[in-house]
Amino acid sequence: MMFSSSLIRVFAGFLCGIAMPFAFAPYHWLGLGMLSLTGLCLLIQQQHPVLTAYAFGMGWFGVGAWWLAPTVHQYGGLSWWLASLVVVLMGLILACFPALWVWICRKLAAWSQLPYALLILLPSTIIIMEWLRGHLFTGLPWTALGNLLLDTPAVGWLSVLGVYGGALLPVWLAVSLAFLWQKNQRRYACISLVLLFAVIALTPSIPMPTSEIKKVALIQPNIPQNQRWNSDVLANTLNTLTQLSADAAPRVDLIVWPEAAVPFYLSRLPTWHTWLTQQMQPWQTPVLFGGLKYFPKQDISQNGLYLFERNDMPEAFVGKHHLVPFGEYIPSWLPWLRKIGVDIGDFSPATDIGVLHDAHTYYGSLICYESLFPEEARERVQQGAEVLIVVTNDAWYGKSPAAWQHFQASRVRAVEEGRYVLRAANTGITAIIAPDGHVTQSTDWWQTSTLIGDYQLAKVKTLYQQWGDMIAILCASLGMMGWLGLSLITRKQTR
Repeated sequence: MMFSSSLIRVFAGFLCGIAMPFAFAPYHWLGLGMLSLTGLCLLIQQQHPVLTAYAFGMGWFGVGAWWLAPTVHQYGGLSWWLASLVVVLMGLILACFPALWVWICRKLAAWSQLPYALLILLPSTIIIMEWLRGHLFTGLPWTALGNLLLDTPAVGWLSVLGVYGGALLPVWLAVSLAFLWQKNQRRYACISLVLLFAVIALTPSIPMPTSEIKKVALIQPNIPQNQRWNSDVLANTLNTLTQLSADAAPRVDLIVWPEAAVPFYLSRLPTWHTWLTQQMQPWQTPVLFGGLKYFPKQDISQNGLYLFERNDMPEAFVGKHHLVPFGEYIPSWLPWLRKIGVDIGDFSPATDIGVLHDAHTYYGSLICYESLFPEEARERVQQGAEVLIVVTNDAWYGKSPAAWQHFQASRVRAVEEGRYVLRAANTGITAIIAPDGHVTQSTDWWQTSTLIGDYQLAKVKTLYQQWGDMIAILCASLGMMGWLGLSLITRKQTR
């Protein structure tokens, strides 16, 4: 009977984890997400807390990432069983983070003898756990808990704490609700909720730019993924891009094409290079377009962003800094994977500043996967970026939730950095995102279209931009110091 009840609790944790992805885009069922986190906070106060938390992680990161299997099967050249194994392995690895989080909190709570220890420990340490998830083994902050602050009254805290520190608030609410559920803990829960609501009431305002309004044309060519690298359809791809751009050019200050919109090395196909230049010259409008560049001296290739500005200058280029492991490169310590994933890329990370500029504007470049990482956007702004340009190709994910989850990260980058984000995607979601995270305009998904809209340049420095994750880590440290002080007092009194 004991084994049966324990198994039920672990399974309940797994179900709570499965519910978590529905709190993020495209569903935005925030209530379900809070119910899921609250359920976890209740379950881990019983037997087998670490195993329950691990099951929660498997549901969240394993089942929640089901879309990865068809992606690596169709485009990575893996068989279905290997593709499924990739999803399972990812779940097994990422589930270690909630398990470690709960193990540490339970150990510290038992030592402290505080009846309300978890009310302090869980919110404080989740900041560190989310930071670790975003950094260890190159990091994977997919569906970061801080994303849940978007479209809530607490969204302004992202401009101070960043996405990792933003995890503090939903976990704080969840553990408070869990304590509220327990009769002997309700007084602690009420105090915690009052403090939380006070913090939300003190949410800082998000500074909005007051500069001149500019217009941009974001081109969404909607090229199927299985045709993007097909030389037979290259002419059709480039004709689509140039025709849409030519129609928009007289009305805008900037044109942006998505990631790898020009799917070849300009230096190796001079005929096409000349043709592109001839098409762009009459527009008299700066064009940012995703493309590839080969560096013969170093014998390396980079995926990145070009800027075509003036007729008499070669295109400026910045490369992608944060590459997709196992997608754009094979880690040097796993060379044998090349034999399994034959279609894995072989790109090199860029070491440039990630910022392109014309006579009037500094553009911060975030290539696809990079938009998940707050430190990448922060570095671009530190280098002078007045607007962030996200170019991506989410056709890899088909019509799964992954494309929307990826898009949600761009909204958080806008709030953290106090910058407009201009996002051009091959199949969507192409959008203009304001510094408060609000989507001012967006295109329909999986349609060929041109989005023409307004944006503004900004020079403001948010607290997150100035201090990075230090403020969030300071909050975590203060919480731990408070817990330690109260614990020492309690232990002394019980002697």
